[in-house]
Amino acid sequence: MARISFQPSGRSVEVPAGTTLLDAVVAAGLPIARACGRDGLCGRCGVHVVAGASAIGPESEAEAAAKGRNRIDPTIRLACQARVLGDLQLTTSYW
Repeated sequence: MARISFQPSGRSVEVPAGTTLLDAVVAAGLPIARACGRDGLCGRCGVHVVAGASAIGPESEAEAAAKGRNRIDPTIRLACQARVLGDLQLTTSYW
């Protein structure tokens, strides 16, 4: 199990390793954009990793392509594509 903390909301949730960041956000009851239905096309589910960047799986080719296509900051991870490997903290401007 991995503990994901969401700042500045103060919420956290425990999820099994391999869970997408998007599923962790939804489990915590927080809002997150997902217009493309989790297909990694729209790039709207971007989150910033505050701590624990090594506790997320590597960026896939699909995630990198979506970020490039949508001109997304390379430091942002797409929650629908990135998978949890361990404990971490996330943030976005609307929590």
